[in-house]
Amino acid sequence: MDSVLDESRAPAHQPAADGLPWYRRMVMQGGLYIAPGAAFVVIPIVFASGAPLHIWLFVVATSLLLAFLVVGSTAIAHWNARGRWLWMAAVLGTVGLMALSPGETMPIYQVPYITTTAAVLLPFRHSRVVILVTTAVAILTALVERNLQIVVMGALALAMGLVIALALETSRTRDRLRLSEQRTAVLAVAAERERIGRDLHDILGHSLTAVAVKADLAERLIDRDATAARAEVAELAQIARQALSDVRATASGMRKVRLASEIASARSVLTAAGIEAVIPTALPALDDRTSELLGYVVRESVTNVVRHASASTCTICYSDGVLTVSDDGRGIGDRERNGTGLSGLRARVAESGGQLEVVAGGVGTTVVAFTGASPIVTDVSLRASCLSKIESYSQSRSGTPAVPEGAA
Repeated sequence: MDSVLDESRAPAHQPAADGLPWYRRMVMQGGLYIAPGAAFVVIPIVFASGAPLHIWLFVVATSLLLAFLVVGSTAIAHWNARGRWLWMAAVLGTVGLMALSPGETMPIYQVPYITTTAAVLLPFRHSRVVILVTTAVAILTALVERNLQIVVMGALALAMGLVIALALETSRTRDRLRLSEQRTAVLAVAAERERIGRDLHDILGHSLTAVAVKADLAERLIDRDATAARAEVAELAQIARQALSDVRATASGMRKVRLASEIASARSVLTAAGIEAVIPTALPALDDRTSELLGYVVRESVTNVVRHASASTCTICYSDGVLTVSDDGRGIGDRERNGTGLSGLRARVAESGGQLEVVAGGVGTTVVAFTGASPIVTDVSLRASCLSKIESYSQSRSGTPAVPEGAA
């Protein structure tokens, strides 16, 4: 887990200090700031100077041990939570020994060391509890003994502990925000690369397919109908120029894809490939986002029909938030179903809150796109919906051309 996001690590812990000698680790983790304050442990030694030798030696030993524990807390900030809590318990135990010893050991002067050590070693959610409880104990002691000096030391302990704890927590929050911004930037770059890659695939896959189809048609016509061949070459040049314009617009994020224009383009490409295009003669008003999304679906689906289906007819239908692109070809295989184009198309539709399904039967393939406003249906109803749309189109082909039910 990243140390910046690890809620259990010591606030004073600096990952860069791991592996360094203990004295350098202490310097990097605040030892120079805490060390001068440890000099106040001499106060109990001074007050106990008139006591018997064995008591004075006891006070000296506990005071020096406390100084070691307080300053040493900056060297063990990389320890796990259990080790740091044991170190904190040692600090509390040492102050407790001083309070229980006979003579004037002045343990109240050591209360700030408890709060500062807690601020350095314990996560803020724990250190603030230790700081408040320690301060409360000091205030209660002052009330019992009616000693204003204890109140002052309790207030000092509270102030020192909270200032250090809040400063370390603020620094840690700043580090988390910086890390979050870095990760957001990386994700934004990755998302933009994915968008450009997906758009380039959609643009060039469709455009190059159209170029290949137009070139083949012009080659067949060049000896039989020069005028028609020149027309196809002119359209080929127009497609190439449009593809170049789309690539430039994709790089700048300004390219516009719309359902109506993609259906019109699909008719031209399908006709040039010798595939009958059955498309709606009119469309309902769509918002830009939905029109763009469905435009991509038509572009990729028609490209697959021309390249892989070996179909004679391609049917495009839109109704009530559902777009279907169907063909009567050989049916899509597993390789094409999981190819880059359809996978990217599924992701694009899903990002917009919709769903993309590919239905392949014995003959032909149907790509169905549900927009965010349309219901997500089961496979059975999905197939029935697709078949009904295809059937209505097939019926319209046998009579007077008309807009089938489901096409606006």
